[in-house]
Order: sequence, then C-alpha cells, then structure tokens
Amino acid sequence: MRLNSPQINLIIKACMKASRSVIRDFGEIENLQVSSKGPGDFVTSADKRTEKILIEELQKAHPEYGIITEETGIINKSNTKNRWIIDPIDGTFNFMNGIPQFAISIGYEEDNEIKCGVIFNPISNEMFCAEKGNGAYLNNTRIRVSKQKIISDAIVVTGGPKGASKIKDKIFSEYINVSKSVANVRKFGSAALDIAYVACGRFDGYWQRELSYWDIAAGIILVKEAGGFVDFFEEEKNLPLKKNILVTNSLIHEELRGLINK
Repeated sequence: MRLNSPQINLIIKACMKASRSVIRDFGEIENLQVSSKGPGDFVTSADKRTEKILIEELQKAHPEYGIITEETGIINKSNTKNRWIIDPIDGTFNFMNGIPQFAISIGYEEDNEIKCGVIFNPISNEMFCAEKGNGAYLNNTRIRVSKQKIISDAIVVTGGPKGASKIKDKIFSEYINVSKSVANVRKFGSAALDIAYVACGRFDGYWQRELSYWDIAAGIILVKEAGGFVDFFEEEKNLPLKKNILVTNSLIHEELRGLINK
C-alpha cells in the first residue's frame, strides 16, 4: 500500500492489536456477557474490551486528540480539530450470533473532514484502508467502485430499521421502491462493511437511515478515494452524530436517490 501517514499507520496498528482479542472472543461467543441498549440493539463484553484496546493504542501517540466512540462516548470533547471516530465492532448482532460479517472501524477526522480510515474484518482478514489523495486499498490491492451504469442491473445493499425506530414504515417503503427497480437488494448487517463493499465494487450502491457517525466515518474516505460518491440526506442539525447516508459508484447515484425520495 502507498499509505504511510502517521495516522493511518497508527490506526492499522491499533486494529491489528484489537483483532486478536476479537478473534478470541468470537471463538467463545457462548461465554460472552451480552446486555441490551434498547430494542434490537445490543452490546457485548467484546465491544467494550475491543474499544478499550483501541482507545489505549491511539492515546499512546496522541493523548490530546478527541475521540468519538460508540460505547464510551466523547473523549477530550474540547478538541474538535483532531478526532478519532471508533466503532469497535460494527455488526454486533452478527458477531453475537456467530456470523462472521462484522468489522473494526476507525476514521481519523481533521478540521471536520475524514482524512483516512480503516475497516477491518478480522475473521476474513480483509483490511480496507484509504487516505485522502492516496487511494483506497483492500489489503495490498488498489480498489475502485463498480462501473455499473444501469440501475435495473445494479445490486445494492441496505440495513435497518432498528427495533426502536419510529420511521419503520418509511424505511420499508423505501426498500420496496428500490427493490422494484434494481436487480437485487442485500442486507448483511454491518454498515461499515456494506460501504467498504461499494468501495471495492462488490455492490453498486448502499443507503441507510438512522446511522451513527462511527458506523460510517471510515467508509466515507474509502468510497471517495475509490471513485464513488457519498451523499447525506435529510440531516437533523440538532443531531450531528446521526446520519442518513447514500453511497454509490456515482454512475447510478441520481437514479438511486430518486427511488429513495419517491
């Protein structure tokens, strides 16, 4: 890979260290403590343990940086210039059910822009990395979005709604609109990996409502550096860490957005 900034190297190192614990926990799922954060929303002891390792590794180099993380919340809140955005296990429900479709996701944000990021599935050993101006990679291979131009031939992916969602009917309606006009719609259960798969051309597009910033931060730079397009829609200004996102290869973007807004 041609990615060698201090930040990307630090993220990779942190992911590799945390992955050892994740792999071990995945092999002992039946022994994990699981608690509910809300209807259909869970956290495991593995989430907390992984997050702790990631925070410790990142803070060794930059104790002054801000951190936005799923379980702990915001660390060093006053530093909004340099921030790590962490999701220790994106796809917790898959993880706790023995489905190897989950990832460690870390993005580095500087002056409100994601500069680099990593999405790592430790079970498949697939590491997606990207850095502004230097491209996107899957392990050591450069990746690009798909070249699919025809919406009716496109394969797209989505997620949600969560159990506590108040707009389930709207989300299901969008799903129906899209599924009638594309070749296929998939639902894999990890927003980070869904976006990474758009970046490497496995999917042509992805959309989802009611996500958290840590679900998608690393994916934003991945898709952009792979030649795709990232679009946020119907944002709530009073909830800056909540996102509705549409990600595509750029070629089907307007048509897919039209189906979502239909």
